[in-house]
Amino acid sequence: MTTVGELLVASPVAPWQAIGLRVEAGLARIGGITVRFVPAQAGNAVVGWGLVGAPDDTVTEIDGLATHHLAEVPAGGGTDHPLGVLGFDHQVVLTSSLERTCGAIEAATGAPLKRIREAGAVRQGFHRLGELIVEVVESPQVSSNAASFWGFVWNVADLGAVCDRLGPAVISAPKPAVQPGRSIATFRSGLGLGLPAALMSPPSRS
Repeated sequence: MTTVGELLVASPVAPWQAIGLRVEAGLARIGGITVRFVPAQAGNAVVGWGLVGAPDDTVTEIDGLATHHLAEVPAGGGTDHPLGVLGFDHQVVLTSSLERTCGAIEAATGAPLKRIREAGAVRQGFHRLGELIVEVVESPQVSSNAASFWGFVWNVADLGAVCDRLGPAVISAPKPAVQPGRSIATFRSGLGLGLPAALMSPPSRS
């Protein structure tokens, strides 16, 4: 089974540390996935992913998504985050064609398209790569012939407590998520994180 071992985030570390992410030697461990901070650059802050166990380890891009391969999840990195993060929920990928991008992801990873959600002009497709859900979003606002990484969402044990501690200048108040019974809160864009990021209450175990 193909899993995501790391995500490359082109962003300064300090703003992430300020919200309560523990980063050591440029790495932060979120559940079973490593966030590797690389030098900031123009454009989207998520600039690539490292896959573990992909059927073809010669693939270097998946419909425009920069891809490298790892024997295992990188060791080290900060854990025990003051932010209270449990793990990744999902990574958003933007595309002009759901069929093109989801087909490329399935071909490169073997992870099937689980379902499609229609939301007016926006369509969403979902793949699971280990613990990470890849949410592919087709939007009329995207015209590129290549997909791109966008923001991601982490799960926290007590979303309300985290939002109370950080305050409204840092993160929005929790609101109902698309997923029934769950809540989501979004970090403010002015924090300098370099990409859209949000926190969610964890999925039900029932």
